[in-house]
Amino acid sequence: MKQTLGKKERLKSKTLIGQLYTQGKSVKAFPLRMVYIQTNHSSNFPVQAGFSVPKRNFKKAVDRNRLKRLLRETYRKDKFIVYTELAKPYVFMISFIGKEALPYSEIEIKMKKLLNSFVNDVKNNSLNESNKD
Repeated sequence: MKQTLGKKERLKSKTLIGQLYTQGKSVKAFPLRMVYIQTNHSSNFPVQAGFSVPKRNFKKAVDRNRLKRLLRETYRKDKFIVYTELAKPYVFMISFIGKEALPYSEIEIKMKKLLNSFVNDVKNNSLNESNKD
């Protein structure tokens, strides 16, 4: 698998983003939070991802953009964790909810933890749904 994060893998649809925040479930690995929903999307990839950093915590656009760049980079390197485990298409938004910026190494560790907890959560939900049938 290529370690790229192309245009088709990024979440851009405003309707999907709105649906994500109204119906989505969340997983946390502080200071990262992922809101996700299982839905069909326009991409051939199993996941479309978006990244956000709140203006409330980081007033300067330079700081927000740098953190978003770090989030995208760590996701790009670790997305195989999600891609190898998912059977259905998902959409998610990863937000940085901390008050202080972290170095790349710490964000990378937290991203791996977040992606693993997402995969475990999805597996547990699919097991629970299959047991109900």
